Amino acid sequence: MTDANTQIDETVKANDVVLFMKGTKEMPQCGFSSRVAGVLNFMDVDYQDINVLADEGIRQGIKDYSDWPTIPQLYVKGEFVGGCDIITEMMLSGEIDTLFTDNGVTFNKEAADKIREANA
Repeated sequence: MTDANTQIDETVKANDVVLFMKGTKEMPQCGFSSRVAGVLNFMDVDYQDINVLADEGIRQGIKDYSDWPTIPQLYVKGEFVGGCDIITEMMLSGEIDTLFTDNGVTFNKEAADKIREANA
């Protein structure tokens, strides 16, 4: 494994929820990253954010690691979940609640319901 690949693998396995994104959870640097971080932040999910803009090796490495061409990328319990469109669909369908519950990830169910209500 390359250094970036090793770093990515260790990060994904060491944290229950990881979001590889452009920017940080406090200051996203693209609309897609902002949307996913906004959902996780609003739902009070404890997650590790990795700013791919800070390291070109990680920026390309995460695409190779997941075999997924775009960023952001969400991982839960070491498994790749998806990017912005997939997370948005999972949020609106309630599938993300099941994913978090099944994996023992704490989140604010009331906040999740509010997101769905606002987008109904």
